[in-house]
Amino acid sequence: MTTASDLTYFASADGDLAYRETGSGDLVVLVHSGFVDHRVYDAVIPALARTHRIVAPDVRGHGASANATRPFRWTDDLAALLRHLDAGPAVLVGVSMGGLIVSDTLLEHPELVRAAVVAGASTGEFEDSDPWHRAIQAETARCLAAGDLEGWLKVFLNFVPGPHRTLDEVDQDIPRRLSEMALNTLSKHTPGEKDWLVRVTDTWSRVPKIDVPVLTVNGALDTADVIAAGRRLADTVPDGRSVLMEGTAHYPMMEKPEEFTAVVTDFLRGL
Repeated sequence: MTTASDLTYFASADGDLAYRETGSGDLVVLVHSGFVDHRVYDAVIPALARTHRIVAPDVRGHGASANATRPFRWTDDLAALLRHLDAGPAVLVGVSMGGLIVSDTLLEHPELVRAAVVAGASTGEFEDSDPWHRAIQAETARCLAAGDLEGWLKVFLNFVPGPHRTLDEVDQDIPRRLSEMALNTLSKHTPGEKDWLVRVTDTWSRVPKIDVPVLTVNGALDTADVIAAGRRLADTVPDGRSVLMEGTAHYPMMEKPEEFTAVVTDFLRGL
């Protein structure tokens, strides 16, 4: 497990942003899912670092990175980190919220991206119409607004098994680790604080112009809409492909780390 001493910080335009760096070779940047931090990749980083320089940032407002105090975009923070690293175009890997940040960066800062893996996500214009997902989103929003962290966490952890399993059917170390990360991130915020995030718009119309290889990855136990959106992204870019991982839902890098690593490694070898 990463400790504070393993992190490096760089001064962004609005506070210090943290990242973990290890390995050597071509740069691969791992962008985490929402409410947690870079440690969701702890099980895959050692293997990937054998052949690549791995950077795993904490997204603004998450983990050890600064909160926003003015309008910002996730993609601009990632672009600032890539320019700070000065390592040439990078391969970006993102899961869930991280996948959205990766797809935004493909559109907004294409010169910084060599290739991309988008898992459990597509573009910012995606909205899952699945009733299960909508109910979770509504309840998590209600709990956050009320400052009910215990209730929020209970609902949030449903994303681990997905709509086709119960939480009892997954390795209990995963919800434990996610809980630790999520509570750490939420402790940085207060109920009702201003949301400074600016969303990237007009995404799907620009996806056909993406000119680097894109791999989309989905867990077969995720919602049908998430899976379909990932396939749509892979089908719409000129050089896209998709992989469906069995036996996992929204956190393949935690539930199936060896398989997830193999999928990413195979993609990297083909670049």
